[in-house]
Amino acid sequence: MLISARSRIRGIGRSPALAGAMLLGLALGGCSIPLADMPLVGLPANTPARPATPAEYLPVHDVPSPRSETVLNQAQQDRLEKDLLAARDRQASGAQAAQRRSN
Repeated sequence: MLISARSRIRGIGRSPALAGAMLLGLALGGCSIPLADMPLVGLPANTPARPATPAEYLPVHDVPSPRSETVLNQAQQDRLEKDLLAARDRQASGAQAAQRRSN
């Protein structure tokens, strides 16, 4: 019982200092300005001027209209896949030929 009372007394002595440090931090944080606006730090000379009016918020809740295109059928998908494979093979053979010429 005696040990817990002493630990409580020690904790009371620390809490005003901690509370004071927290209040000082909040007060200084609330009065701060951005570093770019400080007179000695400032922005570089070639920085463009800030716009006079702030940008508008993005239209997050605007839903786009439904698409008018339909999904590809199986024949169209197969043809597209063959075209992509052929393009890949052409690029690979062209890269190999260019590598042979450079060596």
